[in-house]
Amino acid sequence: MAKKKRQPPHEEHEGEPWLLPYSDLMTLLLALFIALFAISQTDQTKLKQMAQAFTAAFNSGGPSFFDAMGPNPGRRAEMPSDEDAGNSAYIQENQSLEEVQRQMEEYIEANNLKDKLTTELSEDGLMIRIKERALFPSGSAQLVAESQKIAPVIAGLLATLPERVVISGHTDNVPINTAQFPSNWELSSSRALNFMKYIIAQDARLNPRRFSAVGYSEYRPIASNDTDDGRQQNRRVEVFIARNYRFNPNESVTAAGGGNGNPNAKATGNIPSTVGSSAIGATGDSKVGSTDDSSATGATGGPTMGGRAYTGDLPPALAN
Repeated sequence: MAKKKRQPPHEEHEGEPWLLPYSDLMTLLLALFIALFAISQTDQTKLKQMAQAFTAAFNSGGPSFFDAMGPNPGRRAEMPSDEDAGNSAYIQENQSLEEVQRQMEEYIEANNLKDKLTTELSEDGLMIRIKERALFPSGSAQLVAESQKIAPVIAGLLATLPERVVISGHTDNVPINTAQFPSNWELSSSRALNFMKYIIAQDARLNPRRFSAVGYSEYRPIASNDTDDGRQQNRRVEVFIARNYRFNPNESVTAAGGGNGNPNAKATGNIPSTVGSSAIGATGDSKVGSTDDSSATGATGGPTMGGRAYTGDLPPALAN
């Protein structure tokens, strides 16, 4: 009877199949911890990019668990991004200005005033431009009836903001020489002053300390004075809402003003300068210096031009 040969004992080698699932498990664990780390961060852009990379690496066209992931509102509220943390005041102010611009544009559209009013939002602030024929007759600083519709709307919007407001008057280069307005300096200054006082009178919430008026005569054109259309664009009044904050990508946002109507707050925005213009103070007891060829006007102590009492026509509501 033949003897059965014993098989040699089975020896395990390093190349056994268990190594493959073990390595897969380690890879998946690594991916899990990377995903958990990514979820704990607030940079949603990087998270989205990483999710796309993992989806492409671990899925062949099928659905991914990353597809169900989204920003965590609660955690984001607790941990804002670095950019938001440093510029939150700027972002909030910018949203307020955008909302005012949106409401103003809706009013312009609803009342078919595109040829008379325009708005422009820049890094300096929000500008509302009003053409001459919407406010004044030619060569006059007396407000027309249509201004009584526009001014209350602007006043209501300004009452919702804390920023400083500069109202400026502009003319074309056609000379004027009347007893009331010896030059375009007086005309532009009177228009800015009258419109400013009329706006303040429309809403009791408006603090006069926030306001100032300035006349630029013909020296700040926005179009060529060589054509009738260009001169018509240059004859205008501008309501400028100056930003209190500027966006700073490197440091915390820098306050340009306290946002409380304080006229002494330092501003970083480029607001209209009084150099070479007629400067008008917003309060009767404040003194605003004017420079070359300028006239100073107090907004509440009675207007003066060139040191003389101004006797020009004022709206009935402002005559007193």
